[in-house]
Parts: sequence; structure tokens; C-alpha cells
Amino acid sequence: MIGVIIVLLIVAYVAYKFLGNNDNDYVKQRIKGRNENQKKVIRYFCNDDGCFSKRMKDEEYDAMVRNVLNSMDFKQKALNKIGLDESEVNEIEPVHFEGWVFGKKAYARLGKDNIYRSSAYQVSWLFFSANQVYLYQYTFNMDEDGKKKRQKNISTKTSLTSLLHQTQKKRHNTTRNKRKIYLSTWTATALH
Repeated sequence: MIGVIIVLLIVAYVAYKFLGNNDNDYVKQRIKGRNENQKKVIRYFCNDDGCFSKRMKDEEYDAMVRNVLNSMDFKQKALNKIGLDESEVNEIEPVHFEGWVFGKKAYARLGKDNIYRSSAYQVSWLFFSANQVYLYQYTFNMDEDGKKKRQKNISTKTSLTSLLHQTQKKRHNTTRNKRKIYLSTWTATALH
């Protein structure tokens, strides 16, 4: 009787150790030196669902991204980078865009809710003064410590529509071959 219990415990331990870790060699290499949240993100995008899967749910990933967004005041970061006070860029209400970034250096996955998600996320702000439009973009990666900031000052002689068309065209070309995603899920919100 004791022998059967010992054998069952050994089998349970071995099953947990080997079946509980469904990381393939690529995932094992990518998670080396990463913090726990980054490891979860890499597993979310690279591991398949399984009985003992360590992959988080779509809602958990969305909450992680939302936590990063809530932890930073991107509007104030944009104003600081531009070097202007908010009163100097209030010709038109500032416009805020945000969404997933799909490209060569980002993982992508279709969630169970049929929404594509990426390991990269971008926040953009447009500010309008009397004679210039200011664009600030901040892209962060959930699977690594990388981030990218971009600032552009546009003369009002340059068509804002042309700028937005170029940005969408670039996104379209970047995402077209990535699981037939034609445009990222950017939303425009006028802030009051």
C-alpha cells in the first residue's frame, strides 16, 4: 500500500514537472533574463493552451497593458518633450490615439474574443498651436524593457490629413501580412 502511494506521488511529481512546463526551446531562450511579467507576456504570445499551460488569459494581458498606461501620464510626458505649456497648444483640443503596434519586432496573437493583440503598444498625442501641430508618440513593449519616443513638429502648411494618411499607410503596410490585420485598433478621442 505504501509502495503504491509512493509510486503515485512520483508519477504526479513527474507529470507536474514535465507537463506543467510547455515552454518550447524558443520560449526558454526568450525568457532568460526577463522579469516575471515579461515571462508571462512571452508565454502568452508563444505558448499554446494546454492542460497545465502557464499562459495567461486575454483579460489578464489587457489588464497588464492598462496598468502600464495608467502608471504614466503620457499627455504630460508629451508636453514636457515638446517643451510647451498646455496653454500654448490649445488652439484645438488635443487628440489622443492609442493601440496595438504590429510589426517585425512584436508578437501578435488572436484572442479568444477575436481581438488581435500585440506585445507592443503605442500612445500618440496631437497638440495644436496657432501655427504648428505637434505629434508625440510613445511605444512600449510588454515583453522587454524597450520603449521608443518620437516627436514631430508640423507646420500648419503641412496637411494634417496627409500626416495621418502617411501614418495609417505605414501601419497598413506593416500589418498587412501579419495574419491579415489591415489596420491597427487605433481610436481617436478628443479630450475635454
